[in-house]
Amino acid sequence: MRRKQLWYVIAALILLNCLTLIFFLAKVKEINGTNVSEEVVASVGKSDITRQQWLNELEARYGKDVLKDMIDQKVIKEMAAKYNIKVSEKDVEREYRILQTTYSTPSENKKTSEKKWKQHIRISLLQEEILTKDVKVSEKEMKAYFEENKELFTIPDAFHVSHIIVKSSDEAERAIQELEQGSSFSALAMERSIEEFSANEGGDIGYLIEGEERYPSEYLTTVKKLKEGLWSDPIQVEQGFAIVKLEGKIKGKKYSYKDVKQQIRREIALEQMKSPASASTFWEEVKVDWFYGNKEAN
Repeated sequence: MRRKQLWYVIAALILLNCLTLIFFLAKVKEINGTNVSEEVVASVGKSDITRQQWLNELEARYGKDVLKDMIDQKVIKEMAAKYNIKVSEKDVEREYRILQTTYSTPSENKKTSEKKWKQHIRISLLQEEILTKDVKVSEKEMKAYFEENKELFTIPDAFHVSHIIVKSSDEAERAIQELEQGSSFSALAMERSIEEFSANEGGDIGYLIEGEERYPSEYLTTVKKLKEGLWSDPIQVEQGFAIVKLEGKIKGKKYSYKDVKQQIRREIALEQMKSPASASTFWEEVKVDWFYGNKEAN
């Protein structure tokens, strides 16, 4: 449950970054003298949609949430500084690897750099540390939790895979010939693959681990034998024939109690808390005054 909550926080922060970038670009154009309100971003028949109309719609739909998330980030940073709370690089790295191999999708990996992911994770972990700073958890409780949930602290071997699916073996053989002649795997996937979702991502299907049920078991068996950057011979699948490519690999790791002790403390403490975990808890302490608060007051 806690990992899903962490994922939701990070997803929200990514959305915040994307929306903030849109508003920032608009402001840059204003500074550079471009008439933002009149710039056309889309035409539909004889009617236009201006950048200002687009921005107004974004603000109406997401403005309050984006501003709240920006405030929450600043609140978390101020509270962390006030109480000298930090999270270790090891904690951030561990959470990143787990999220990367368990929850992430190809499009998210491409749009958000590793540095950005880790920034989001750091903010989320800082929030958990701040919220649970006064909660006492015994060593006995933490060790019992570790023994009961060891699988949560194990990262299996994970293989980053792309694939191309075509209808016939002849098409698969022609695709392999083109790859051997230097064609781009991602370009061929976008052009030829009949599996639409992954084709839009250049064939990228993310990370596969043991017990994977989204894709045929032959995928994992095959990529385990491949060197990074190479592709397989055609594999017969339900939709036709697949060619799989090993993009990269993350070696599995089992974490010791010492490695995850602080994480366990946070998880138990969060479960013990009666109120929802939110940075808004500290708004009054930090003295937050915001646009929407003023509007509601009026």
